[in-house]
Formats: sequence, structure tokens, C-alpha cells
Amino acid sequence: MGKGTIVLAYSGGLDTSICIPLLKERYDYDRVVTVAVNVGQREEEIATATKKGKKLADCHYTIDAREKFVKEYIFPAIKANGSYEGYPMGTSLARPLIAEEVVKIAHKEGATAIGHGCTGKGNDQLRFDVIIRGAGLEVVAPVRELNLTRDWEIEYAQQHKIPVPVKKDKPWSMDENCWSRSIEGGMLEDPAYHPPEEIYLWTVPARQAPDKPEKISIEFKSGIPVALNGRKLSGYALIQNLNKRAGKHGIGRNDMIEDRILGLKARENYEHPAATVILMAHRDLEALVLTRQEISFKRMVDDKWSELSYEGLIYEPLYAALNAFINTTQERLNGSVDLELFKGNVRVLGRSSPDALYSNDLVSFDSTSIDQCHAIGVSHYFGIQARMVRQQQKKKIK
Repeated sequence: MGKGTIVLAYSGGLDTSICIPLLKERYDYDRVVTVAVNVGQREEEIATATKKGKKLADCHYTIDAREKFVKEYIFPAIKANGSYEGYPMGTSLARPLIAEEVVKIAHKEGATAIGHGCTGKGNDQLRFDVIIRGAGLEVVAPVRELNLTRDWEIEYAQQHKIPVPVKKDKPWSMDENCWSRSIEGGMLEDPAYHPPEEIYLWTVPARQAPDKPEKISIEFKSGIPVALNGRKLSGYALIQNLNKRAGKHGIGRNDMIEDRILGLKARENYEHPAATVILMAHRDLEALVLTRQEISFKRMVDDKWSELSYEGLIYEPLYAALNAFINTTQERLNGSVDLELFKGNVRVLGRSSPDALYSNDLVSFDSTSIDQCHAIGVSHYFGIQARMVRQQQKKKIK
């Protein structure tokens, strides 16, 4: 008699696929239940995970969480201008949701443990573990606990006749959801290595993008995008539409050195066309609507929100407090932003909002609504303390 049932967060990739036999051979579990969570991956990826899960595991679930991912995770990220070290976060946003869906299945199946295929060097192990342990369940991570290498995994998969999408000469590790796509591993681990075009699926090289720019307009309501070019769309549909439009113009690639939670530097490649465009439009609209003090303070709040989100600490009490402040600022964030997509770049053309703090009358050089003489008194006192310090210093020199 073994340990009973364990539920495995399953993607259909190399790491999670080899975990299925490992959990029986090395950990003595009787049943392995796999769970694939659809957060906007390509249809063929979900189909492959479903097919392999049903074939390799004792029981398989595929959960459609696309709309939930957009409404409960991506929309808050847009409001918070969610980015980490200069790129729009994607994988980190999805991990807590995936973990929570797997926890639900674990409770349904009567399992006391959840397995995942994360390594001991990356971020995902922590994002999964904090949710799983918070639900009172045991964590089992074979790749981390057995200190497995990529080459060993590929050979083990071949021995067990497990079909995997990677080969020794192209061992890319990819993660995808509707907001972002990440590619790492293999030769990409060398910061000096030039990535081949084959790793990209959502974007074309800028040099191959159309020679004619495309103009678009995004409408926001309470901080979230609700329409594209005047057409109302669900969040998921709008994001998918923009992924295709912006990707066609070569927009949304990042090749960077990233600092992981553990302190390790890693070379990461990302694609996020829609996220790049939407976040630029959102920041621009904030500049039109929010006060200078709100913008200044919100930058700090956004940075902290992004840090907690990157680490998967969505149940940290501070995270809820930051969201409360952010949501307050977004109540007035209504309006439209016009943009141009061209050769790998996105540029804001114009913006408008019924809640704009911008006044044509007040700011115009030709306006007489403000008596310019009133500024003379302000000018007399502006920087007065710095002037006093300089005067004191000059006296000491003499």
C-alpha cells in the first residue's frame, strides 16, 4: 500500500511529464492526478497537455480559467502598471491562480499533497509553494528534490516513452499565457548567445514588420481596457486581438538579464505585444487624469505591488492594502488613448478623458484666465531656503 493520491500541476512539458512516473517510482504514490489550467495558452498546447495527462496519469482535469485570469489577475496588473525590472509580468501573475485551481482538485480528490515540476533555482517553486502550503497541503517537487538536470530528464522521458517537445540541441523551456510568453534554458542561458528567431511565436522581427504604420485607439473605464477602435470587447478578446495586431508589427520583445527572487541573475526572453501596448496607454492616461501627488505616490505603490506579485505573495496583507489604494486612483481613469504601431515601436498619438485635469484655457499662452502677475509673488519665495544656504556659504568663504 502506497501513499495514496497526489495531484500534479501539469503543463504537458518535460518537467511535469517526467514527474508522473517519478511520483510513483521514487515517492510511492498510488495515483497521480494531473491538472492543466488554461490561462490563455495556444489551443494546441492545452490539447497536448490534456491528451498526455489522460494517457500518462491515472486521472486528468483541464480547467478553463482564462476569463478569471484576465479579470482577477491581469486587470489589477494593468491598474498597477505591473512590471518587473522593465518588462510586463506574465508568468508570475498566472502561478497563484494555477496553484489555487490545483488545490481545489486536491481537496476534491482527497489528496494531502500537491506536486509540481519546478526547479530549485527559479521563481515558480516559491509561487506554487506559498499557495499550496497556505492551503495546508504538502509540497512534492521531484525536479528540485532529486536535483535533476535537463539532460537526465530527457533521457528518462525517452526510457519511459514519454513524448516531450524538447531535444538536447534545442532544450528551450517555454511558458505561455494570454498576457506573456517566456523562453529560457539551453543555449539561452549564455548572456552572449544571440537568440534564434525560432524561439519567437507571437512577434516578427521589426525589420519584417509592415512598412505602413497602424493606428489604434484603446478605451479605458475605471482603469481597465474595454474597447479597441471603438468596438467593445471582453478583456480576453481585447488582449488576444492586440497580441496579433502588435505582434505583427514586431512589438513586445524583451531580452534581458533578470534578478530572480533567490538572487540569481538569469537571462530571460519574453514576448508580450498586447501588454506592452496596453500598459503604455494606461500610464499615459494616468498622466492626464491623476494629480501630480497621486502619480508620484502611485509609482512607489506600483513598484511594491509588482514586487509582491512577482514573488507570488498575493495573500500578504500589504498586497490587499496596495490594491485598495490603486483601485481608488482608478475610479477616475476613464478615456481613450490613440497609438501608432510601427516597426517594433508603439507611440502615443493623443489622449482624451472626461476626467482630465488638463485645461486648454488655463495652460494656453494666449489665455487671459490667469493673471500672470500673480506668479511674481510665488517666484519671490520659490527656492528661498536654497538661496539662504548659498548666502551663508558665501559669507563663510569671505
